[in-house]
Amino acid sequence: MYNIGKIMKKDIHPKNYRAVVFQDLNNDFKFLTRSTVASDETIKWEDGNEYPLVKVHITSQSHPFFTGEERIMDIEGRVDKFKARTKAAEDARERAAKAAKKQAARKAARVEQKEAKKVTPKAR
Repeated sequence: MYNIGKIMKKDIHPKNYRAVVFQDLNNDFKFLTRSTVASDETIKWEDGNEYPLVKVHITSQSHPFFTGEERIMDIEGRVDKFKARTKAAEDARERAAKAAKKQAARKAARVEQKEAKKVTPKAR
């Protein structure tokens, strides 16, 4: 029905594939595959040959979706920042409550003073 040769573009894929070792920085897992990625580092592989090395932060060996583990990856201290903001908000609420209580006490004292002045007649 369709002529695939006319639909597919020719010569769009790179031709310089070579063997490259990828290393997971989370668990030191390494695997050898073909890639076109450039790398300045090399590593001696299990077969005795030296291959370009590409370091990656996460692979299927360390990603929670593939491993089934629930890990908190707190690289930037997000949890600590959240806890600090929560504590600051709590402290602010406490200060506001103390200020409101103090203001209410002052208002009550003023009302009492006015009441006391009304009750005792002034001597002339």
